Amino acid sequence: MKKKLLIPLIAVGLFFTTVGFKGDFFEIAKQIEIFTTLYKELNMNYVDEVTPANLMDKAIKGMLMDLDPYTMYWNEQQVEDARINNSGVYTGIGATAKTKSDRIIITEPFQNYPADKAGLKAGDEIIKIGLIRVSDFEEEAGELLKGAPGSQVELTYLRQGETKTTTLTREAIDVRAVPFYKLINNDIGYIVLTKFNRKTTKETKAALTALKAEGAKKIILDLRGNPGGLLNEAISVVNLFVPQGEVITTTKSVIKKYNKTYKTTLEPIDTEIPLVVLVNGRSASASEIVSGGLQDLDRAVIVGARSFGKGLVQRPKNLTYGTQLKVTISRYYTPSGRCIQALDYWNRDENGDPVRKKTTEFSSFKTKGGRTVYDGGGILPDVELETAVFSPITTALLKDDAIFDYSTEYHYANEMKDWKGFRFSDTDFQNFIRYLKTNNFEYKTETEKEFAQALRHAENDDLNKSIASSYNDLMAAIDVAKEKALLSKKAEIMSLLSDEILKRYFYRDGLYNYQVENNPEILEAVSILNNEKRYNKILK
Repeated sequence: MKKKLLIPLIAVGLFFTTVGFKGDFFEIAKQIEIFTTLYKELNMNYVDEVTPANLMDKAIKGMLMDLDPYTMYWNEQQVEDARINNSGVYTGIGATAKTKSDRIIITEPFQNYPADKAGLKAGDEIIKIGLIRVSDFEEEAGELLKGAPGSQVELTYLRQGETKTTTLTREAIDVRAVPFYKLINNDIGYIVLTKFNRKTTKETKAALTALKAEGAKKIILDLRGNPGGLLNEAISVVNLFVPQGEVITTTKSVIKKYNKTYKTTLEPIDTEIPLVVLVNGRSASASEIVSGGLQDLDRAVIVGARSFGKGLVQRPKNLTYGTQLKVTISRYYTPSGRCIQALDYWNRDENGDPVRKKTTEFSSFKTKGGRTVYDGGGILPDVELETAVFSPITTALLKDDAIFDYSTEYHYANEMKDWKGFRFSDTDFQNFIRYLKTNNFEYKTETEKEFAQALRHAENDDLNKSIASSYNDLMAAIDVAKEKALLSKKAEIMSLLSDEILKRYFYRDGLYNYQVENNPEILEAVSILNNEKRYNKILK
């Protein structure tokens, strides 16, 4: 006999937190009572055994699914993970890893940290942690890699089909927001900023001060791939370059208390030094506040590709039992009034996908100095470069791990002693194309998905046999077009392959040193900074 179950308080807490007092109190109470009784009856009467926690987890996810992807429920572990991520310090093995079904794959070991010292490399697949097989562990297996500083753990892993073991000692890992900075060409300071945690402004300020002391008279701030983080750190980073009292971003919401204006509050480091900011399609949130603010204030030239367009503001709301609701409360706007958010999750198309503004629908805005800029989501650079773009086919290659897996094979098939001699050649690119074919890489375009759906409808209408031949011809034509698209995006694909391969041999430090001399976006930034007339013309 099944036990009667008490209804978790989280259900009530979540409904009240989400809806608050915006709606009618009776209607809220009514819906909660319906949910409570339904949940109880399911647990008491369903034909198969159900797990109350799993049932509730699915109910919560279902409730949030039709909102934006950033409004989410965090359990106790996820709350703790977020706290650690923002602090910039954690205890572990010193590597990034991804979990795929029942596998943990090392994506990047950090130089001189435990995983690296133990000999782990990108592409290694961990199959046992201590005595526990990853495939048999029902929870998040990555949690087993965590532990107290100084504690040891034995790992069994696969590398190129061979089983190996190693023992490592966990350490406190310092995650630097600014992992690299360097003086280039004797007078240009280059700063890589990868995240906005509690140490971001301190580290950026230290890098800027050190570079100026070395003789830097111009600065490149690299925000490519930076997913964002803490809002106050973004404001403070802009404050390094602009005077006190400047508006950097505003937030707007239907809830009045969330309508806020954020200004710089401190004395800057340098308001005159020429500045170029690099962004791409993976620069999001706080990165877009920095780049958008500097662009609208005519303080920096933005170079690269349109940023991601994540302009929705979240705030964590504490629930019961140490859990949280991370809820979207407002939207970000740049100083000129542009909305950073690219996708409209509240207006969807016939397929249920969020709507994106068409180019013809973009609105114009004016920067502080009178330049015309446009909305449309994300920050559009002043100087756009093909190599910085993430096209659909490139995104598919990354999502399918094709670039990652090919780089692993390349690493074990080729020796490299010095990054200065490296160049990913046309021959290498052709080898990559062959690799995709050999490994049956499949990239489904939106066109293919639509046609496949149409064919399913044709089957229901008994028309599929009549149109089968034409459909196959159409798919063959699309395959040819996709292959041409792959070749047409050669520049951006080769750039990503170069970056991934170099990390295998020379870690991040070697990658950044190579990019300073070879990366198209950095070279363009240097060119702009070395041409005062061009720099001023862009900003005026």
